[in-house]
Amino acid sequence: MRRPLVRPRRSATTAVLTAAALLALLPAIADAQNAPPAMDAAPAPLKVVDTAYMDRSANACTDFFQFANGGWLKRDSIPAAYSTSGVSRDMGDRNELAVRAVLDDAVARRAQLPAGSTTRKLGTYYASCMDSTAVERAGAAPLRATLAGIDSVRTRQALLAKLATLPITGADVGFQYNADVDAHDASRYVAALHAGGLGLPDRDYYTNTGAAADSIRTAYVAHVARLLTLAGETPAAARLHAARVMALETELAKASLTRTARRDPAATDHPMTPEQLRALAPNVDWAAYFRAVGLGIPVQRVNVAEPAFVRRVGALVDSTPLADWRAYLRYHVLESAAPWLSTPFVRENFAFTSRFSGARQLLPRWKRCLRATDSTIGEALGQAYVEKTFSPQARDRARAVIDDIRAAFGERLRHLDWMSDTTRAQALDKLSRMHEKVGYPGEWRDYSRLQVADGPFIRNLRSAASFEHQRTVNRPGTAVDSTEWEMTVPTVNAYYDPTKNEMVFPAGALAPQTFDPKADDAANYGSLGASWAGHELTHGFDDEGRHYDAAGNLRDWWQPADSVHFSRQATLVAEQFNGYVQVDTLHVNGRLTLGENIADYGGLLTAYDALQRALQRNGRPGSIEGFTPEQRFFLGYAQSWRSHVRPEALRNRVTVDPHAPERWRVNGPLSNMPAFAQAFQCKVGDPMVRSTSLIPQIW
Repeated sequence: MRRPLVRPRRSATTAVLTAAALLALLPAIADAQNAPPAMDAAPAPLKVVDTAYMDRSANACTDFFQFANGGWLKRDSIPAAYSTSGVSRDMGDRNELAVRAVLDDAVARRAQLPAGSTTRKLGTYYASCMDSTAVERAGAAPLRATLAGIDSVRTRQALLAKLATLPITGADVGFQYNADVDAHDASRYVAALHAGGLGLPDRDYYTNTGAAADSIRTAYVAHVARLLTLAGETPAAARLHAARVMALETELAKASLTRTARRDPAATDHPMTPEQLRALAPNVDWAAYFRAVGLGIPVQRVNVAEPAFVRRVGALVDSTPLADWRAYLRYHVLESAAPWLSTPFVRENFAFTSRFSGARQLLPRWKRCLRATDSTIGEALGQAYVEKTFSPQARDRARAVIDDIRAAFGERLRHLDWMSDTTRAQALDKLSRMHEKVGYPGEWRDYSRLQVADGPFIRNLRSAASFEHQRTVNRPGTAVDSTEWEMTVPTVNAYYDPTKNEMVFPAGALAPQTFDPKADDAANYGSLGASWAGHELTHGFDDEGRHYDAAGNLRDWWQPADSVHFSRQATLVAEQFNGYVQVDTLHVNGRLTLGENIADYGGLLTAYDALQRALQRNGRPGSIEGFTPEQRFFLGYAQSWRSHVRPEALRNRVTVDPHAPERWRVNGPLSNMPAFAQAFQCKVGDPMVRSTSLIPQIW
């Protein structure tokens, strides 16, 4: 399920776990039933600031990321089954042990529970994934009926029906229907169509030139052919069909917007009447399409996120041979299912996707199954997870930090010398109406209609995807569910949603190393305050979020001169990050990462102000472990980005990730802050002190 307006701190899980989504979770694929003993052992506690991670031989004024994290970097080696290590993996491993206990308990008790109970369904779902014997025995058999249905497509009408129905169970084909929050009436949902249908991670992989791009495309065609062969095609037929899949997807890619272009909310805001939609793509029977999707209500209005894409798909439906479409549909059904089928499919999926992650081996099966369960029916286990891991006291302390961040940002707004009073009043209104969700939902999802059974896991996975689709398909025109969460409770992540004007902080993220109720204010304000709360709050006022008003509507509420100033200063941020090397000779894309970089900088400035207010209110402690509160604040921030990433993953992130590498997320904004220079006695000319003329003046 595509949620383009939700702004996660790091990539977030989705309701339908497709192969494309797996790139963010890699490598959550495994054959082994049991983890190595070391993975089951209770890991050492994490601290918000851990001086053992530091490299005191490094100069804080030259490379603060190295100073704060270099000791850990020297000792760390990325486990073979991972593409990264650091804060997210460390916290995630700890959370997964707690989640595993919940799942194992559900499996053990399911026979004694009522047939329709959520806990019994949870246990059956996880147990079916762990039953590798059933998976190996079934092979691709659970897909037989779906593949036969694709083979029977002999008319354009039948093709359109498959483009509508296959995404319901997880296949990413053609354009994608969704019920989104209406950008022009954020109290209601609207029908929406989004671009999709690509097997490579981004449209740029189809359009880039050069030897590296050619190599990836060649490998992709070979991968498609191998999957088709595993499903029963002859090698010769599979090679022919794979080439046709590549040709069709290339046409889709050419019609797709770049990720940078999609950062402009106006670029994906194209509400249309049914008549306008028919004029855009006259070869598509839209009434039949929406019926096949499952819409039981008349479509009054549709937001077409990428009109050129929908127009092109409509033309291709009419002009491309049906044999090519059948090959394309077969492949995408196999692609979405491959990680959950028998060993040959799993290995082929991993062999190809590891090109983008750099992972060297597969994870144990329990981690694969745990992540699939959390991603697809996560609220079924969230309540039990919270009871084990997240106390009411921790929630209250986290809220207190977030409230301080909100107050500090308000003070910054009131004293900005470049902002007009008219824009300021609207900004303060938006801030006052911004709300947050902390820890866990107030209402848990009802899974009474979810169908789960023993047997090959892929059937349950597709059933969960169908359940989620049916839960939301008929939302257009109805009131927005303000209680809904876009992330599960154990997730080490957070997000800001501009259409709801809300920040969301799952319990999984509100633990050491991110936050510790027992830690000093300086550490917590540097980590939770700056890189989480301040970061997400600033997303409401970054280059995308600023276009939405206090109610979540897409509306220009800025005075023209204020917009001009903001854009000029944002350009300074983009140019700063364009100058940083991401990996090899590839530079950070300053425009793609602009929103995250603005949020990092604004979050730091705001959290530093909030810390000063907290110190005045609570009293200033002496040095802790040899560092002043200000120094611990900056150490807390830098260590919240402690990370070690494989080169393959960094290369992929240049294209697909709106976040800069963690080293630059630390050194970039800190080098713009006089308070940082003062805390570590850095001087003009030091690498961590940028020229005043280059420092952006935004928030």
